[in-house]
Amino acid sequence: MTFNYDLDFDNIDFRKNPELYRVGRGEQGVLLVEPYKSEILKHWRFKTPEIAKESSDKIYQMFLDYKDKEDLIGMDMARKFLQMGYTRARRYTNYKGGKKYDDNGKVNERQNDPVKAESAAIFQEKWKIVREDKDYLKLKKEHQKKYG
Repeated sequence: MTFNYDLDFDNIDFRKNPELYRVGRGEQGVLLVEPYKSEILKHWRFKTPEIAKESSDKIYQMFLDYKDKEDLIGMDMARKFLQMGYTRARRYTNYKGGKKYDDNGKVNERQNDPVKAESAAIFQEKWKIVREDKDYLKLKKEHQKKYG
């Protein structure tokens, strides 16, 4: 089932209402689902490889903490933040200031920022670990079977 953007995200605590959560595709809902967004977002950074390493390590540890509690939503949100760390760092690798399009809607010239590329690789490594985690995949399948 696809991610439901029609929910009242300002007033839903998904820890208390896991039946309302849908995994969706990719990073869908990453900046909406509380209390997880607030727990994870403050640790999400990728400006330099050092910052990306600290950030991805912290978010991965949060993934493991959620896993210990069998909290699929927390695990999935940590996965989404790791994925977003990779995709945003790649955007900044390819486009100065992260702007793919100019003011006229034309695609800016691609570049290659090796510092941001390294940050992206750091997040990608952790993202791959969590998205292939057997316990995560099992809990995700059970959640999707139960709730959609």
